[in-house]
Amino acid sequence: MNLSKSILLFFLATPVLAQENSQEFQYRVEMSGTVSSGTYAPLWLTANRFGMESEKPNSGYLRAGLEWHKPLRKGWRIDAGLDLAGGVKQTSDFWIQQAYADFSWKMLTLSVGSKERMGFPLEKNSELTSGWMAEGPNMRPIPQIRGEIKDYLSIPGTRQWLAFKGHLAYGIFTDGHWQENFCGVNQKYAKKVMYHSKSLMFRLGNKEKLPVEFEFGLFMATQFSGDQYQKLADGSSKRITDMPDGLKSYWHAFFPTAGGSDTPEGEQVNVEGNMLGSWNFGLNFYAGDWKIRATLDHYFEDHSQMFWEYGRWKDGQLGIEVYLPKNKWVSAVLWEGISTKDASGPILYDGFWGSFSDLQMSGGDDYYNHYIYQAWQHYGQGIGNPLLAGPVYNQDGSICFKSNRMKAQHVGISGNPSEEWKWRLIASYARHWGRYSSPLDKVRKQFNSMAEVTYLPQWAKGWSVSAALGIDRGNYLGNSTGGMITLRKTGGLGK
Repeated sequence: MNLSKSILLFFLATPVLAQENSQEFQYRVEMSGTVSSGTYAPLWLTANRFGMESEKPNSGYLRAGLEWHKPLRKGWRIDAGLDLAGGVKQTSDFWIQQAYADFSWKMLTLSVGSKERMGFPLEKNSELTSGWMAEGPNMRPIPQIRGEIKDYLSIPGTRQWLAFKGHLAYGIFTDGHWQENFCGVNQKYAKKVMYHSKSLMFRLGNKEKLPVEFEFGLFMATQFSGDQYQKLADGSSKRITDMPDGLKSYWHAFFPTAGGSDTPEGEQVNVEGNMLGSWNFGLNFYAGDWKIRATLDHYFEDHSQMFWEYGRWKDGQLGIEVYLPKNKWVSAVLWEGISTKDASGPILYDGFWGSFSDLQMSGGDDYYNHYIYQAWQHYGQGIGNPLLAGPVYNQDGSICFKSNRMKAQHVGISGNPSEEWKWRLIASYARHWGRYSSPLDKVRKQFNSMAEVTYLPQWAKGWSVSAALGIDRGNYLGNSTGGMITLRKTGGLGK
């Protein structure tokens, strides 16, 4: 009751504060409903929406948020936001989608809290892409403390030919209770798991003098600390693994090293925690009003994939984006080819120690899965590319990716016929092989598509409505046809 009163008081007081202090507030109220056939809603009605949409065939939500932006003197700035949501057939009945404060000085930002961040190291067309391999907008935000340079900053003395950007973050996964409720009998789950990520990207080139730019860099993330449990038949749970949570664990997450004697044997042989990441490359070409961009997002989960130790850079995402001169119908076209099928090859071995202790063996990487933290996920949705369906799709209550060996083709096209209208069309075709340790009975095939139109009427300032149609066909997630309507109102308060 006290929380409800506080939230209500916040919304009632906001217009008064805005008027008295002449500070800029932005608000958003949004409601969305999805109706579809099949076991699950069409994938692209659910994916890459920061966990706001449900995989269930019929669902809906209502969200309301406020943002405050305050420029200060000498390059300082404060931005803060609160975004609350509730829904039906969602992973939660009520949740805080965003609650953050950003403190910025020129191009440097310290961000604290839960926020829908689009500042992924490798920029892609967020409306058309299938997603990012290591971390993208497919899951509910992870609360964190994050220092970052969001946009490229030119290095002094290079005459704007060399620039960099990057971030460093520590946070905590908040889905422990969801995992416990979702988990099936004899299945495992984790609580109080910590999050770490970092990135560093460079850009070489000056498009004002040469119409070509090259981008390259690294993104790394880690799940660490926390406790692992097993669900028992009577509904209770027993703790089976207690990972260390001291300062040394934060260092091991920042600089991946083997765990100590207080970690399981697997962590002592490899690195402490679930470490993963991606190498990111981008090549931009400018020709008048045209822009062509090629990207490579190479995913890895061990040193052999990270450092090309065995020459196996077969997995990742290759993309081409074309941005056309301003016209009435088509503004951008995208193609992506994705593969996670190789996973360092099918080499498997029994146990961590074996009889050849001096021989390093790599292979059979179990992408997005982990024997302690179960999966690279948050509230059941995969943190990486959504074409690899997350644990929320598992009807047996297992928190893992049932198929992490996949090959897919993805296309997208969008347009802005006028200031009032915009549209996009995306489609994907994927083949799934399951996991090396538990392959599917046969190669499964899945087609996913979505067409969406958004209307922003000039006569109704701040209002917009989006209508989307999704069609899925295949024998992996199954057949489904559905529609989604989203109504949104945005505006400002204060000066």
